[in-house]
Amino acid sequence: MLKLQIIIGSTREGRNSEAVCRWFVPIARAHRAFEVEILDLRDWPLPFFEETIATVGDFANPTYSDPLVKRWNDKIREADAYLIVTPEYNHSIPAVLKNAIDTVFFSYSFRQKPVAFVGYSLGFTAAARAVEHLTQIMVETEAVPVRTSTLVPLVTAAFDEKGQPTSPGQTVTLNAMLDDLAWLGKALKTARSEGQLLPAALRIRAASGRK
Repeated sequence: MLKLQIIIGSTREGRNSEAVCRWFVPIARAHRAFEVEILDLRDWPLPFFEETIATVGDFANPTYSDPLVKRWNDKIREADAYLIVTPEYNHSIPAVLKNAIDTVFFSYSFRQKPVAFVGYSLGFTAAARAVEHLTQIMVETEAVPVRTSTLVPLVTAAFDEKGQPTSPGQTVTLNAMLDDLAWLGKALKTARSEGQLLPAALRIRAASGRK
């Protein structure tokens, strides 16, 4: 099975991710491809990102400037695939989520692994702009985004009294996304097991003679 980490990218009181996760997490757990672990950023009070090459320590096994930063990098490295849950703040993602991604620094722990997105918002945009931005961010980490995202508009009215989506299309989209995530996860895990190139940034730096 693939180890899937679901990263909850909002930490504020009263967040709407609770209702969203109550709906989709059981479906993800029921998918035969995945062993699911929840990483709630409320449980990971990471310091504001200030790491540099000078603070990571041993490049082969970075220690970083804070033990929590090392634990976070080690935890992210464990996964075969990721699913990030995000609201939309000012056309983008929460600062706490961007900080958590930036903190995966120099370990390249997201590299060559698939990532999918569940976005939600109070309005009609359903965090589409946040997910678009998040896709660009994750490409830079060398993760491989899944094309289809699950977007939940009007989130406070999106679920009935049983916690199920009022739009049946939501579950259809979710399942298609999970299937694609599983396929990519299996393909990339196989490829990684057969050997990996060093990250392109390191190869370019070495070829140019920079230290």
